[in-house]
Amino acid sequence: MKNFRTRRGFVGLTTSLLAGQALPVRASDTPRTASAAEDYYDKLGVAKIINAAGTYTVLTASIMPPSVQAAVDRAARHPVRLLDLQRAAGEYLAKRLHCEAAIVTAGASSALTLGTAACIDVSNKSPTQAVPMQVGNLKNEVVVQKAHRYGYDHALENCGVRFIEVESMQDYEKAFTDRTVMAHFFNAAEGGQISREDWIRVAHEHGVPCFNDAAADVPPISNLWNYTKMGFDLVTFSGGKGIRGPQNAGLLLGRKDLILAAAKTNNPFDDGVGRGMKVAKEQIVGMVAAVDWFLDQSDEEMQAEFRRRADRIAGHLKDIPTLQSSIAIPEVANHVPHLLLRYDQKRVKVAPLDVAEQLRKGDPSIELNPSTGTKEGSSGLHSDENTIVVGVWMLQPGEDMIVAKRLRELLSKAIGA
Repeated sequence: MKNFRTRRGFVGLTTSLLAGQALPVRASDTPRTASAAEDYYDKLGVAKIINAAGTYTVLTASIMPPSVQAAVDRAARHPVRLLDLQRAAGEYLAKRLHCEAAIVTAGASSALTLGTAACIDVSNKSPTQAVPMQVGNLKNEVVVQKAHRYGYDHALENCGVRFIEVESMQDYEKAFTDRTVMAHFFNAAEGGQISREDWIRVAHEHGVPCFNDAAADVPPISNLWNYTKMGFDLVTFSGGKGIRGPQNAGLLLGRKDLILAAAKTNNPFDDGVGRGMKVAKEQIVGMVAAVDWFLDQSDEEMQAEFRRRADRIAGHLKDIPTLQSSIAIPEVANHVPHLLLRYDQKRVKVAPLDVAEQLRKGDPSIELNPSTGTKEGSSGLHSDENTIVVGVWMLQPGEDMIVAKRLRELLSKAIGA
């Protein structure tokens, strides 16, 4: 911020505008509706896909509902002061989500980094520029269950922390030292001996804040406040998954002093670890609009619609020899109905992995859930080499039957082949 005027040419632009030399607006610059806008996917030669997988980042996560798209479009038309927008959005979200404070981040991974930096700064009473370069000389230990180490904890390591792994409750109680700044919990972990409640209780006995990564853990809708009410000092959710906001947005919720510390290390401030984690005005507004949309939904209605989609697909395949269909709902992350299709490859002579590849190469291109044909799939979805997994919740209207017809075509050809 201190070099803003020089680096952005702010003074020169402001002077010209005040002098009446406003930048020209061409007819081609006026806003157009989505239907009238040029299709840049087609222009760039990028294939559109049918997402029968889920809210995976590599598949650009979810599609924003019309009300959220409209809010993003409207926000793009006007400049505002970024700090004013972040502050107002945070206050509004905190009220709606029943927590002390909130901030919109550049996804859940950014929230992990910002939240960890906040815990370091508050614990050490250090200036924001201390993270990550000076952290080795500060309190920098984060306690975590060994079973909760996962592919995203490098977002914490970006702050220069040192992980202290524990397994038993006895390990946990002994892990706290005068260098402990945070206790981290991975909400969707399938292992670990220590419950959420005990994790919070022991950490708070030592005066240490607890951070819960619940990135993919809505629905149910109430999870947006369940974990802060449980006592977690910080909780993060991805914006572009079940909430259906912009993919490059997320939520960091929790204790007011920690959220304020996270904001100080965030964009647009130059000295913080989050300077590159820029959240544009469109993403901030889109995240707020997505929360509004999500809170207007019903868990029961969403689950019923997802089951209807799964039933339609399964019904279209019911006469494929040996095929059996079932519904699986992961316990925590992506807690929505997924369709499992199992069959005997001696009768239907095509492997699920080959089905997935043929669907991917087809027109339209269809992506199945990555648990298809493997035991090493998504968390909470227990598949095998004979199982196709269809993630129905990101399908757009009518796409369930496109998926059903393509699956029927491929499986029918393989009968007795």
